[in-house]
Amino acid sequence: MTTNDPKIVMTGIVRLSYLNCWEPKSIQGSKPKYSASIIIPKTDTDTLNKIQAAIDAAIKEGVGKFGGKIPPKGALKLPLRDGDIERDDEAYQGAMFVNANSTTQPGIVDANVQPIIERSEMYSGVYARVTLSFYAFNTNGNKGVACGLRNIQKIRDGEPLGGRVSAEAEFTPFTDPFATPAGGDDFLS
Repeated sequence: MTTNDPKIVMTGIVRLSYLNCWEPKSIQGSKPKYSASIIIPKTDTDTLNKIQAAIDAAIKEGVGKFGGKIPPKGALKLPLRDGDIERDDEAYQGAMFVNANSTTQPGIVDANVQPIIERSEMYSGVYARVTLSFYAFNTNGNKGVACGLRNIQKIRDGEPLGGRVSAEAEFTPFTDPFATPAGGDDFLS
């Protein structure tokens, strides 16, 4: 990715959770948006440093939204959060995360940059690289930096998140005790 915009970040390999990349969803009556929670391993310092730099650039560019002065970071809502502190979920342990959304559908490609059109290929739990954009906001007294979801490149499958279990994993072969034996009479006929 070649961009000179310091507010745009391409992540390393991350895990996607709460993935809504096919249909926009409305939260509490808000405008429907595509969204994902981007789980970033704390060991991926390159991605985390790029995100911090993008947040700083968004704050600097958004100074007009903050009344002409750059407020202290502690006074702003910031998108990068600590999974060990804020989530009681094993998938978020040892990770930071950002919640990203967009009113336009993200582009979705596979590791070979071929479009993914099969919806079952994308689910909460896949590993991917993601492009994100960061921007300042000041809405109804809430000031901060938000994260926009741009595009997704699926790298590999992962264990589905959210407690979803496949039918194959949940069931065992079933033998009907009332089934008609081969060549036998069916008591219903």
